[in-house]
Amino acid sequence: MLESLEPVWAFLQKIWAEGAYGLDISKISIALGIFLGFVLFRHLFVRWVIAKLENLTKKTKTDFDDKLIASLKAPLRFLPIVVGLFFAIDHLELKDAPAEVSQSLLRSLIAFAFFWAVFNAVTPFSGLLSKLRGILTAAMVDWLIKAIKATVVLVAGATILEMWGVEIAPVLASLGLLGVAVALGAQDMFKNLIAGLLILSERRFHQGDWIKVDGIVEGTVERIGFRSTRIVRFDKAPVYVPNGKLSDNAVTNFSAMSYRRIYWMIGVDYRTTIAQLRQIRDEIEAYLIESGSFAGPPDVARFVRIDKFSDSSIDIMLYCFTKTTNWGAWLEVKEDLAYKVKEIVARAGSRFAFPSQSVYVETLSEGPVQLFSPPEDQKKIETTEKPTQTALGSAEG
Repeated sequence: MLESLEPVWAFLQKIWAEGAYGLDISKISIALGIFLGFVLFRHLFVRWVIAKLENLTKKTKTDFDDKLIASLKAPLRFLPIVVGLFFAIDHLELKDAPAEVSQSLLRSLIAFAFFWAVFNAVTPFSGLLSKLRGILTAAMVDWLIKAIKATVVLVAGATILEMWGVEIAPVLASLGLLGVAVALGAQDMFKNLIAGLLILSERRFHQGDWIKVDGIVEGTVERIGFRSTRIVRFDKAPVYVPNGKLSDNAVTNFSAMSYRRIYWMIGVDYRTTIAQLRQIRDEIEAYLIESGSFAGPPDVARFVRIDKFSDSSIDIMLYCFTKTTNWGAWLEVKEDLAYKVKEIVARAGSRFAFPSQSVYVETLSEGPVQLFSPPEDQKKIETTEKPTQTALGSAEG
């Protein structure tokens, strides 16, 4: 039994002595131990160093440093792994191709950790861009932050590829040709992108605004994206509208209203006298002035006038604006105005008109009403035609 295990034992001794791929097993074991030691040290590093930094930032008045440390926590936890891998590879004393690969791997990991930290730090630094919100809209600031992050990713990718000996210039040239092909096939996408930039630069609407896109949707703007804008209807259903549609169609921004309009045609019947018309008009105008819910000149126009003689009514035009732009409050003001108009018309002794027609008979014939009786020859024709029709009917049957 022992004699059969001797070849296996000899093979293991040879591997331990000579190593694998030119590496001594003892060196590999020590390198692995160094790497595992740094992995265990990472937990102490995070608990001690990062905890100290967090305690220091809590003592400051601003929360910028707190957000910065929170964003850098993950890259800092990755740093001991890179350092441990560096010392482990250095202990192995690699040569030739393995040494080049290991050096490229270490440089790539260091670059990755650095750009990872920069990418995460963009978010807390974006708070400094809030000062530009007076110049740029909130959506434009968000787009700028996304563009910075995309730039960091592209630069990181190019840097790592250069470390592995990949030439960036031919790649960029091929991407340029690919971009031309993609641009020809994705014209709508670029159209929507440009339309989104125009929407943001012209400040047609902002997040949270209530807008109406003619023939498409009406609701609240939730997010303005690169390609489309998310609008939530009043039934909470989201609608994704391409930015090109928002650029080409008329958009009404109700949130930008200063006042909200009421435009009515109040029709009273033709039995209303001139004095009653004047009373109705004057009392409605006095209510608009005294109510306090309506705006007036010089800010906005306000009209209460006898407008025209319609087919069934004398029309009084009521044109005014409420001070509130909130839809619910506007409905309440409009309801109170309707009650008041009804009360004023009734108090004036008039009535509201409705569509009607009058028929006037100028003369009536004298004497009793005569019934129409067909001539005798017509009666004979009708009696002679009836048997013929019956015969034809029976023949066809």
